[in-house]
Amino acid sequence: MVTLPDDLQQLLDSAPKVTFAESMDQLIDLACGGKGSASFEVAYDVPGQGRVVEALVSRVRNGVSANYLDPYMRRRDPDCLLVGDDLPSDKPRFNAVYNRDFDEVRRETLQWLSGQELICFYFTAGLPDMGIDTLAVAPANAGFFALGLAMLQGLIPPRELPASFSPKAVIFTAPVFRHTHFNGRQVVVHRRSPDRYEMFSYNLYPGPSAKKGVFGMLLDQGEREGWVTAHCSAVQVVTPYDNQVVIMHEGASGGGKSEMLELAHRRDDGRLPYGKNILTGEEVYLELPRACALHPVTDDMALCHPSLQDGNGKLVLTDAEKAWFLRVDHIKTYGTDPHLERLTAVPSAPLLFLNIDAVPNSRAMIWEHIEDQPGKPCPNPRVVVPRHIVPNVVNQPVAVDIRSFGVRTPPCTREHPSYGILGLFHLLPPALAWLWRLISPRGHDNPSIVDQNGMSSEGVGSFWPFVSGQRVPQANALLDQFTAYRRTRYILCPNQHIGAWRVGFYPQWIAREYLARRGSSRFQPHQIRPARCSLLGYAMNHIQVEGYQIPREFLQVDTQPEVGPEAYDQGAKLLESFAQACLQEYLTPALSPLGKAIIQCCLDGGTVSDYEHLIPV
Repeated sequence: MVTLPDDLQQLLDSAPKVTFAESMDQLIDLACGGKGSASFEVAYDVPGQGRVVEALVSRVRNGVSANYLDPYMRRRDPDCLLVGDDLPSDKPRFNAVYNRDFDEVRRETLQWLSGQELICFYFTAGLPDMGIDTLAVAPANAGFFALGLAMLQGLIPPRELPASFSPKAVIFTAPVFRHTHFNGRQVVVHRRSPDRYEMFSYNLYPGPSAKKGVFGMLLDQGEREGWVTAHCSAVQVVTPYDNQVVIMHEGASGGGKSEMLELAHRRDDGRLPYGKNILTGEEVYLELPRACALHPVTDDMALCHPSLQDGNGKLVLTDAEKAWFLRVDHIKTYGTDPHLERLTAVPSAPLLFLNIDAVPNSRAMIWEHIEDQPGKPCPNPRVVVPRHIVPNVVNQPVAVDIRSFGVRTPPCTREHPSYGILGLFHLLPPALAWLWRLISPRGHDNPSIVDQNGMSSEGVGSFWPFVSGQRVPQANALLDQFTAYRRTRYILCPNQHIGAWRVGFYPQWIAREYLARRGSSRFQPHQIRPARCSLLGYAMNHIQVEGYQIPREFLQVDTQPEVGPEAYDQGAKLLESFAQACLQEYLTPALSPLGKAIIQCCLDGGTVSDYEHLIPV
């Protein structure tokens, strides 16, 4: 029997009906309007606005499809997190933004929920012994939201709760408040106290709350205990010669985390079309007879808990989620990614589709993106896939050989210089790799969020939008990883463009194939050279994959005739100015002395050699 706090128990006692979910099938029926129902409107009576329909939900052959009527609700607002308490935080306070105490709105929220039929369930955010026992409370007619949360984080039937289960976190969902209190905005309020973490989701898009909100809860736990939940994917890569390499890939939303788990997309003839020149139309191809096998570990959130570390000099991580929130904007037609298409079209367990155009009783297809307006597809179509149905998924902790960071890069030409000067991949010293986790560019043409500023920062670890506490403790915890695990190597990968070439996600796919085949041996001096921009570490002099030589202009962008040294240097100045502006906010007394030295090195225009001396390997 779970003992709940008095105010929460009073809420459940007052509600006209409370259902504690026992299974995913029960949540699927609820999401679709009941057993046997094929469709459902999620709607609320809003004073002054009448009946407002938030989402249309359809039961489909491969799960549940939900679509929002408001295009704004189809992606995450990066500024939706507010803090509703007085504990230390660098995030906006609710009372400063809305000029009222959050405790008043909290009381109104609980009062509104007490008048609704409710769906509730228990789960553990993260993993037992390194996570948080949690209770979710939502209006029953928002069953698709509850389904998404339960798929992502798990569901423990009440009869199976361990005797030690004690909720230290509660998620409240009150979607009508988006209209009554917040002028239509996505708002998620985090309220911390010494004995409980409360999160109030005032919208029905899972990204800011069911997904990133729970991420914030784990980051808060790590901030208090001195460890990190990394914003990354990870994959065990097995070469045709049976070598194994684990690659961890971090980055802001759109930075290629999910794509690192995908096989490289091929043309019908088997070639990899890894680049198309935006000025000349020329295309280049790589012939790769046999690709590496991929054993996925994690898609977006990885626990780097102290109990996992084994002292072998490499960072050890494990998945923090029960399902993966996959973005499929790059799947634009049948046959683009046969493996993912097959997994989602005929899954062995039901899926949840968001922003996918599907009618009741049809089969939802991941290339059928709903349109934000006529002729303009939504850039953020999603599917929630339970990790237990993913082929070859790894269920044990893994030690990381290569830690990669992905950046969405714009085109760069003589006429239009930009920061799109990254080569196919760059080698980074640990100190410089840590800096990239602080500046975390949100990048060019980001599909996952409503913000459109290309040169803005996602913040520390690229998980800063989800943190309710302070940035410097998170930066210090990350730096501890870079100093402690010196057998892990670091690379930087662009996606979308390399100079004047449109490349999509092929740079990280090719880097994955090359580095896995190459193994853990060090690069010789003749194989690399300091990049023309020192923030990019080392550029490659040559890369050969299965006998194919990657052209030098893909490795060192200043050698492209469409770019040249002058445009490259202008792009480098943009990148350097951006980095220096982002790093200023970390220079506080709480930052470790080593962290201050690394940042000062950047502010002083340090060389790659200078960074190497700060954290020797």
